[in-house]
Amino acid sequence: MSATLDPDCLKTLVAIAETGSFTAAGERVHRTQSAVSMQMRRLETQLGQKLFQKLGREARLTPEGHLLLGHARRILKAQGEALAAFDRHALDGEVTIAAPDDYAATFLPGILVRFAAHHPRVRVNLLSLTSNEANRRIERGEIDLALVTQGHGESGGVVLHREPLVWVGAVGQCAQDEDPLPLAVFHDACIFRRHAIEALDAAGRNWRIAYTNQSIAGVFAAVETGLAVGTILASNLRPGLTVLGAAEGLPPLPEVTILMVRRRSAGSSLLDALAEHVASGVAAALPQMRAA
Repeated sequence: MSATLDPDCLKTLVAIAETGSFTAAGERVHRTQSAVSMQMRRLETQLGQKLFQKLGREARLTPEGHLLLGHARRILKAQGEALAAFDRHALDGEVTIAAPDDYAATFLPGILVRFAAHHPRVRVNLLSLTSNEANRRIERGEIDLALVTQGHGESGGVVLHREPLVWVGAVGQCAQDEDPLPLAVFHDACIFRRHAIEALDAAGRNWRIAYTNQSIAGVFAAVETGLAVGTILASNLRPGLTVLGAAEGLPPLPEVTILMVRRRSAGSSLLDALAEHVASGVAAALPQMRAA
């Protein structure tokens, strides 16, 4: 076995693991699909292990692939830190970013992991806050950057993404047939909750709040057990849940808009870099999540 692992191959491995396909990974690392395949064959030959299994267009890591993935991330992180230590122009400092729980728990962690790989000397603090609270703390200058759902009193902001809300229920369950309809919702000020109730009222459908939770994990738990239906972003749909609609007597829901807002007095190359990275990361991550 060779004594060294090619960092470029490891970087491609991480990209495949995060995007779920050789094609999307190639776009990220600026290589053709055939070049990506060749890199992975080289790793598999070197280690004497199969690292991926193909399921249609999707590429999933084998147990050996998962084992290598952890090592790859640590190797690439150490390499980035070593290079940054000798780079006089490397970004350095600390920033705080906030987002509602359903953003902070889904697509945002992967984006911040990649930012850390590019800027290892930057310390990023991630806070899980409601859109209302994030906007208030942005105005007070207590946080630097936030992702919020439009409609919570924000001042300005850059539109990152728009997509529809969907009704979801557990596969094989029938909470949607109950009258009144049991709902699993977020906190009082959540615009998802507001849209759901307004749509049901307009349609003349009886409803009741069955479960309230601050976190998307709590909402998922109530829905997945078949005790209630919920409203989530279409991109947050996951196995075990099914989209509900007119056939189940549920009215259509509007689109929601994800905004990026930043501290007014903030003007630094560090924050500019983070904002650019988050914007491009959201654009890349959410279409892939919808396709999945």
